[in-house]
Amino acid sequence: MRIERVSRCVLLFATMVFTASLADAGLAFLPPFSPSDFQPGAAINNPYFPLVPGTTFHSGGTVTDPDSGEKAFERSEDVVTRQTQNLGGVKARVVHARTWQDSVLIEDTLDFYAQDKKGNVWYLGEATKAFEYDDDGKLISTSTEGSWRTGVHGAKPGFIMPAHPTLGFHYYQEFSPKDGAVDEARITGLNASIIVPAGDFHPALKTLETTATEPGVKENKFYGLGAGIVLTEEDVDPSGKPLNSIPLLRITTAAAVPLPPAAMLGLVGLLLAFAAGNIVTTARRRASRR
Repeated sequence: MRIERVSRCVLLFATMVFTASLADAGLAFLPPFSPSDFQPGAAINNPYFPLVPGTTFHSGGTVTDPDSGEKAFERSEDVVTRQTQNLGGVKARVVHARTWQDSVLIEDTLDFYAQDKKGNVWYLGEATKAFEYDDDGKLISTSTEGSWRTGVHGAKPGFIMPAHPTLGFHYYQEFSPKDGAVDEARITGLNASIIVPAGDFHPALKTLETTATEPGVKENKFYGLGAGIVLTEEDVDPSGKPLNSIPLLRITTAAAVPLPPAAMLGLVGLLLAFAAGNIVTTARRRASRR
């Protein structure tokens, strides 16, 4: 209907004006969410954040605690499962993320993602558990702080990766103030060159991530074509120097589960890195939701 098309145009124009106003004010953009923008069962194949069922992203290495200065060995695995959950009327892909420290499980999280018809990848919630142990290794507490789901407690999803990244775009990744989940990101680079054990990535997209729940804490993330997050820089100081740099070590896939063409770039880089003998295991991934 003509009236419906006009209404959509007006809405799109209003959204563009609103987004520009937020950018001018330095505020993060919270994208309007509607289940009608999603196709049930659609693949998540955004080139900077592909999630192919059967894929596992591995990281690990010696890490330094920002508070105590203590060092430990951590390893993390993010498994893209074949499971889905309905959140806010959208079928979301489940990613099972786990982190171990000195072989002891410290975090176990289910993250929920979906890609809309335009190619934006959304973050629709997480169910996280963090485990604390005493000096003897005995479990003393379990926390689900930071867990949230679209539609619960007024929670709204945000972008993990926009379909068309632009320099300076500032957006919410999640918006659930009642659950303490208000992470946001700003795109600060589009042409970075990143070399990690999982491969060489150019161009790589760079974001600066912050949250109102931890004022002053800054984190850089670099996204490589066909691989998603390939490098994380945590606890960035005012001079721009991170306490820890955490590269992606390798990507593995289950048998008979093909990767999209973009993801093959990361796997080729991985094979080249192994052949050159450049695998370096000096990475960390702080226990966090992603």
